[in-house]
Amino acid sequence: MGTRDRLTLGSLPPAVYAAITAEIGEIRRTEPVATGLNSTFATVLHTADSAVFVKGMLDSHPGVRGQRREAAIAPHTAGIAPRLRWHLNTGGWDLLGFDYIPGRAADLSPGSPDLARLADTLARLGELVPPPLPLPRIEQRWTALADDADLALLAGEHLLHTDLNPNNVLISDGRAWLVDWAWPTLGASWIDPACAALWLIAEGHTPAAAESWARTLPTWSHRPPNGLDTFVAVNARLWTSIAADDPQPWKLALRNAANKWLTHRGT
Repeated sequence: MGTRDRLTLGSLPPAVYAAITAEIGEIRRTEPVATGLNSTFATVLHTADSAVFVKGMLDSHPGVRGQRREAAIAPHTAGIAPRLRWHLNTGGWDLLGFDYIPGRAADLSPGSPDLARLADTLARLGELVPPPLPLPRIEQRWTALADDADLALLAGEHLLHTDLNPNNVLISDGRAWLVDWAWPTLGASWIDPACAALWLIAEGHTPAAAESWARTLPTWSHRPPNGLDTFVAVNARLWTSIAADDPQPWKLALRNAANKWLTHRGT
């Protein structure tokens, strides 16, 4: 969703506008945000002494469940995601206000310095204690894509992001932050490195090079025998189906990357 499709601050209902200003004070300047797929409203709001990234949608929006999951997980992602200042539900709207971290989307192409930055953040994510929340499990999310024995190879108790597209990896001051936690999941500790490796292939890496990058992460060695083959096969099925239903360029790129990786694995 681009800026042309999003509501402006002045388009919000008066009660919603008032609720935002009650949290942050008088708004001096707005800065629309173009990236992201779900939010109806996404803007950086500048006050006299701070800046807050605010995103939101109507309560009736199909993405609101993911946004509420993001609000629930936020207290447990300190140091790897921007701090959530507040969560508002008012006037038929659901809104999140985060510390604004100026930055850019990650460059995941071969040779990019952002690859090491992402690896460092994923290593820290792998050390987090899983939150006491009823999060979906990776084997539940992908239950239609493999049998139970194969899905058990992906199961675990680690907190996963699972949507590591370049726009969800914010580069600021030489480090990577993970944003848009709409799909927090419990699973094996090596799953997020594998999710990132899939994006690396989509961004021009060979499967062998993507696996070599993932090998720098401590959790990569936790893969059980056949675990990676199962992950790749599941994602080839997943993205082939997604791209068939909605052939947007980025979905086609993920489909092609997953199937290229599948061929490389010989499965």
